[in-house]
Amino acid sequence: MPEHTVVGQDAPASELPVALDMPGKVADFLRATELETAERGALDQGVTVRRGQGYTLRVSTTPEVHRRLLDRCQPLDNATAIPAQRKARREYANRVNTLGE
Repeated sequence: MPEHTVVGQDAPASELPVALDMPGKVADFLRATELETAERGALDQGVTVRRGQGYTLRVSTTPEVHRRLLDRCQPLDNATAIPAQRKARREYANRVNTLGE
């Protein structure tokens, strides 16, 4: 029987892909902004999951890319943003921040 190995088993945990649900309002905002290749690729490969009236995007990428995406959606957290957008960014921020623990 052939040996089975996990791809990247020697890679540090911080470099392994992690799947996080990104609120649709955050995903829509990020799609309209200029992103780097890795960030755009992560969004394009995300899987849409319908949630009631909205959706979430299940994005599987490294924690570093998740943090960069979170930084790029910072404008959603200011006082002029729509409350639903601020809440969506906070939810994504909470999910990304749990990666460091």
